[in-house]
Amino acid sequence: MSQNHHYDAVVLGGGTAGELVASGLARAGRDVALVESRLVGGESPYFACVPSKSLLKSARRGETWEMAVARRDALTGRRRDDPAVARMAEDGVTVLRGRGRVLEPGRVEVEGVVHGFGDLVVCTGSEPVIPPVEGLADVPLWTSGEALSVPDLPRRLVILGGGPVGCELAQVYAAFGSQVALVESSGRLLTAEAPFAGEVLADALRRMGVDLRLGADIGNVERKDVGLRLWLSDGGTLDADRILVAAGRRPRVEGLGLEKLGIAVTPGEGIPVDETCQVTSDSGGVWAAGDVTGIARTAHAARYQAQVALSNLLGHRREADYRAIPRVVYTTPTVYSVGISPRQADELGIDLLTAGYDLAATARAAVEADERGRVELYADRSRGLLVGAAAAGLYAEEWMSEIALAIRAETPLRLLADVVHAFPTYGESVEAPLRELAGRS
Repeated sequence: MSQNHHYDAVVLGGGTAGELVASGLARAGRDVALVESRLVGGESPYFACVPSKSLLKSARRGETWEMAVARRDALTGRRRDDPAVARMAEDGVTVLRGRGRVLEPGRVEVEGVVHGFGDLVVCTGSEPVIPPVEGLADVPLWTSGEALSVPDLPRRLVILGGGPVGCELAQVYAAFGSQVALVESSGRLLTAEAPFAGEVLADALRRMGVDLRLGADIGNVERKDVGLRLWLSDGGTLDADRILVAAGRRPRVEGLGLEKLGIAVTPGEGIPVDETCQVTSDSGGVWAAGDVTGIARTAHAARYQAQVALSNLLGHRREADYRAIPRVVYTTPTVYSVGISPRQADELGIDLLTAGYDLAATARAAVEADERGRVELYADRSRGLLVGAAAAGLYAEEWMSEIALAIRAETPLRLLADVVHAFPTYGESVEAPLRELAGRS
């Protein structure tokens, strides 16, 4: 193997986090290489956030499937990364195509060529989890990547998983005419969030014709003369033309050679990082950001971690604070959560004060002719501070941002209760719960 160039920093993975770190270092005068085997830009602009939100928008506008696909493909640049590569070049980043594998401290191999590096930043993202269901490996599957990039509209679609991705794609395909069934073993949608949020969304999906099979597992899958049949643990069956697996994702950590740097890698688990996003190992000079850490599971969280890592790489200490990173499901209605959920509070032993409000009581609900939804706010009784919130309602991703700021800034409840909201807005719905919490704390 030939020794090529020595870089001040090598970034493994050119997704949301990798792009930001690489371009930031290069603009600061560092000699940087970005290693990417697929598309520069990662999942978000081509196979995740952008296409899913585009299809959801087209569904709300009542467009045809053909129009929706054309709009989606235009927004994703037809999944060509030439503009992203050009932006990297303008910033002074060298893009190395291929998979990177660490050989030893300070040396990484990319497609048979060895490069030297000072700092290493791991931003390799995550990959879909395929559940170990009998027969599943023998039938054609979609993950979210295929579901958000192909032009096909299945007549019968079964979705495995009732998390954010499964719920968004259930709404997309149901809106465009697919017969959709969603299977979730836990018994409710969005299990990590407040129960009411999943209930509001379940009602919305059922009204669109989605067949929700909650509390059931897939026993096995078999081919039929036409299509597929899924046998459920509750004795039921589902027939499908396509199965979409949305059962979560796991950090992409294998095959990177990180063990050569003394970094213990466990399949399915994230790379451990400290509050500065430096990898906790003896090697030093190794950083990680994004899905690969197991902490940042959204594009905006990956961007935040990348900014923290970049600042520290440039010698400006910054510590990550994950207390107020939003979690959003962009369905109609939107589900927005931030901070601690009731389930997390139970696990952490936090005594929560809870106050809620139905959006139907707002004037904005009457104006919109849509009374669906609710907001709940959670305060730590011992500290008298807001620590979490959840909302299900139209445009919740917009009007709940002030709550994320309040949690991050530890704004006193009595001050929050004195904030005036414009009329008529959904934002007014937080006023009564804030007054209640302020009075009880």
